[in-house]
Amino acid sequence: MIKEVLFSKLAEINPDVIVAGSIVFYSGALGLRWAKNNNKKFIMFDDAKPSNVKRNALVQQVKDTITNQIDALWLPSKDYEEEYAALYSTASIHFFYGYNCIDNDLFKFKQQKRFNNRKIICVARLVPIKNLDNLLKAWKTVEEKSDLDTLVILGDGTLNSQLTGLRDELGLKRVEFVGAIPNDLIPQYLFDSDAFILPSWSESWGLVVNEAMAAGLPVLLSNKVNAAETLLIDGLNGYSFPPSDIQAMSEKIIQFVQLSTELKEKMSATSLEIIDSLNYENMGNQLLSTLLLLKAMPVKKKSFIANFLINFWDGRYNTQGWDTVGV
Repeated sequence: MIKEVLFSKLAEINPDVIVAGSIVFYSGALGLRWAKNNNKKFIMFDDAKPSNVKRNALVQQVKDTITNQIDALWLPSKDYEEEYAALYSTASIHFFYGYNCIDNDLFKFKQQKRFNNRKIICVARLVPIKNLDNLLKAWKTVEEKSDLDTLVILGDGTLNSQLTGLRDELGLKRVEFVGAIPNDLIPQYLFDSDAFILPSWSESWGLVVNEAMAAGLPVLLSNKVNAAETLLIDGLNGYSFPPSDIQAMSEKIIQFVQLSTELKEKMSATSLEIIDSLNYENMGNQLLSTLLLLKAMPVKKKSFIANFLINFWDGRYNTQGWDTVGV
């Protein structure tokens, strides 16, 4: 049903270029098939690093054969290039960047950011992949060292009762579970905090980091949050830590809260400076230049094997495991 409706609509629109997600999904697999069968160009966007996704060798080879038929690859930042260039030819696929951005202005405030709130905020779904149990355990050490700071957790999820129970079991006095709130209220919660923390076991990017930085927050990030590689300069606009190391996590939080107001303000300014380079204008300019480039390029010829695989694979990726922690 999806295939028939999609192909019918594409035939009606008859685009010169299709922009879609990875070929593991329906949109990418079917979009690429229609493009190749109708001599059109195809741009694929992706923010998952190949090293984050474990596949057996045969499945990976099939994916690589199909993906090598795309015309351009849109990635979040140049930090992704090394892994993708090892799999896909930069000579035949145009790589470009700036895909993962937000409307920064929605999170910016005209008034001056002040660092007297004594709040560290985490905005996340309450699911295993977010590693909030380790965050609570790290916060126990923070409370033992400081009686001024509060951890605010925005979000809801399957672990709600388990995490509030852990908070009580650990005897934590300054942890607030706010629950889910309307999106338009999130910027104010961010602005009213001193720093943002995301301890996830894994994040393909983590757009919430963009949001926090646009609100002027220093960021404390797990080194498994891919956005950290691009957006975090350790010691200048926040700190990084391994998600499994509870002691290191608590030390980085304590290191931040003990900073002078002047240094926190410098971190805030650095966050704003970094995130200003990732915006919709840059995203649009990157796409426009790529469309002009593709317009001048001939349609890529497909091999017999690639053609067979493209017309066989519909895309059927299962996202049910995204909230869990891989073993």
